[in-house]
Amino acid sequence: MAKSFLSWPVVRQFTGADRLGRGAAARSAATEEIEARTETADRVARSVCPYCAVGCGQKVFVKDEQVVQIEGDPDSPVSRGRLCPKGSASKNLVTSSLRQTAVKYRAPYATEWTELDLDTAMDMIADRVVKARNDTWQDLDDQGRKVRRTLGIASLGGATLDNEENYLIKKLFTAMGALQIENQARI
Repeated sequence: MAKSFLSWPVVRQFTGADRLGRGAAARSAATEEIEARTETADRVARSVCPYCAVGCGQKVFVKDEQVVQIEGDPDSPVSRGRLCPKGSASKNLVTSSLRQTAVKYRAPYATEWTELDLDTAMDMIADRVVKARNDTWQDLDDQGRKVRRTLGIASLGGATLDNEENYLIKKLFTAMGALQIENQARI
């Protein structure tokens, strides 16, 4: 279809009833044919944004068991439908082609990453945590006071952990005797 001078939005704005250009004057034929991803979704799941401890409500739109859009939940008393830039982009956390879905391991002095199964990786981590704790455990400090701690392990939580996960991590590391327990959101 050939474009004519009369089809320009600014001409439609000045010659039509939509003088402010907020309605029909601003819409093209292509715009009229576009259908929102939220309109074609099979279902909507309610969730909480994973990025910080605020707990903003999200509506997750799913089509054919794939996430097609994530928006703020207007029914959320916390965020009332609003999301910060990270929350607005959280669809990429789930759907990005760059997302790692396998455990990667690079052995000391190796130049390449190798894939490990999750059970092997978890066993390796547990063995290293137990060894570091045992090797650096202190029952007493230099002045003979009971401290029952280790300075050999630490925790730095990430912004994609929610309150409950951070609470459990804090409890776990405290029970193991670690003192250096921090979170990215607090730094």
